[in-house]
Amino acid sequence: MSDIDWTPISGAVLPRYAGVPSFMRLPQIAPDDPRAPEVEIGLIGMPWDGATSNRPGARHGPRGLRDASTMIREMNRSTGQLPFSAARCADMGDVAMSPVDQDEALEAAEAAIASMLSNDIRPVMVGGDHLCTLTVLRALRKHRGEAFGLILLDSHTDLYPPYFGGKTLTHGNPFRQAIEEGCIDPHRTFMAGMRGTSYNTSDFDYGRDKGVHILPIETCMERGWSSVMDEARAVVGGGPVYVSFDIDFIDPAYAPGTGTPEVGGPTSFEAIQCVRALRGLDIIGTDLVEVSPPFDPSGNTSWLGVSVLFELICAMQP
Repeated sequence: MSDIDWTPISGAVLPRYAGVPSFMRLPQIAPDDPRAPEVEIGLIGMPWDGATSNRPGARHGPRGLRDASTMIREMNRSTGQLPFSAARCADMGDVAMSPVDQDEALEAAEAAIASMLSNDIRPVMVGGDHLCTLTVLRALRKHRGEAFGLILLDSHTDLYPPYFGGKTLTHGNPFRQAIEEGCIDPHRTFMAGMRGTSYNTSDFDYGRDKGVHILPIETCMERGWSSVMDEARAVVGGGPVYVSFDIDFIDPAYAPGTGTPEVGGPTSFEAIQCVRALRGLDIIGTDLVEVSPPFDPSGNTSWLGVSVLFELICAMQP
């Protein structure tokens, strides 16, 4: 084993505003680096928003989140976890995704995740828009040879058919496509937080016809988030599960920096509690997507996003 220092650089050693930023000040190791097999959990950026249907900007998410993440420290004060001591974590860089060719971009992203999986690295993808998630699901399906469960925390189901009657995918389609391709098991798929206006009910109709468990925000608020996450755990059971977190799950009062905000969502504290409730599940990969720094010059959305990322990494560990 190499002599890599897996501990993030402390702010007591180098000021947090200094140095070249990496996710959470972790060592930078590319997927093709000879040291990559030593990594257990790898954070990888997908700076791409070519499937955004309205306001772009999520392509700047990984860079904004890296900068904000220098404020992350080693201990989760609430759970007592030391995630960077419990597992070897690294920043595996950004995928070079074409901004003008969707097929080329998605293929490059899937190949990068496949390279990580070949070294038994659990992926933590940082988007980018939500179609980026499909590349991770595809790679996991091919690597594992079977479908797996999904927990989605989002204000949208992303189960719509392609827009304009065509075949080109958008960030409104990844989970419909993942079901059609056999990546995720719809009966072990749980979605919570859905709200806002809608074109129609085709996304809910499709999901429920396939067996997806969908909880709109009204149900979540009436029952309470603890009950909601208990149901999420029951739906996915003890089998492998992927967790996808769209920053627009959180009310835009707390996370305005996103392309498709929907009012009436959970607070930042409630969202973090939802992630903590995932601990103990067999999480095979996770992501945080749709942070669009240009829509929040304060940087608060990016800071909230990396705080959620930290909690996701903690949830992946015992």
